[in-house]
Amino acid sequence: MTSPAPQLVVGFDLDMTLIDTVPGFVAVLAALGAELDVDFPVDEMTDRLGPPLDMMLADHLAPEEIAPAGDRFRELYPDHAVHPVPLLPGAREAVDAVRRQGGRVVVVTGKFTRNAQLHLDHLGLDVDHLEGWVWGVGKADVLRREGAQLYVGDHVHDVEGALAAGVLSVSVLTGGCTREELVAAGTHVVLDDLAAFPAWLEGYLTRSGVTA
Repeated sequence: MTSPAPQLVVGFDLDMTLIDTVPGFVAVLAALGAELDVDFPVDEMTDRLGPPLDMMLADHLAPEEIAPAGDRFRELYPDHAVHPVPLLPGAREAVDAVRRQGGRVVVVTGKFTRNAQLHLDHLGLDVDHLEGWVWGVGKADVLRREGAQLYVGDHVHDVEGALAAGVLSVSVLTGGCTREELVAAGTHVVLDDLAAFPAWLEGYLTRSGVTA
């Protein structure tokens, strides 16, 4: 008896994969800097979004200041960072493409879960599961638990998470990492942006036999 093909489950990163987080980060860093009297180099800090906030703050604050500053950043975030942040091109269509195949959409992000949910709600992006505050290879446990076949991200650490989970790594060039960096990290597929994802997904399903 032939076993049924597995259900399609697609994981997506959030920042700079589904949403353009830069305007929101700039606004929150400016507000935090004003409170702390610190002139954060916001252009430099938002050039390659993806690493955890504590890592971003580490070069600009004393060690004992990082955790409180991170807490305050997350408190400021809802009022400053949700409304300015748009979907990236093709994001809604990419999610819809998974839905048309009867698949599940899982968002796995390093962002604080509550703030990530605010973005999804504000932009009307319906997903089956959101997992926040996981980074790099830490995403692998979530992807395995949710039964994902592929993970879509923009950063080399998204590639690390996909490879650690043993799933297909699909990378988009909407973040700060170059094609060469993503390929060197081991990604299987590189797309210019999510606008190319629906056509790619259709071809992938035809080749792999994954179904709804």
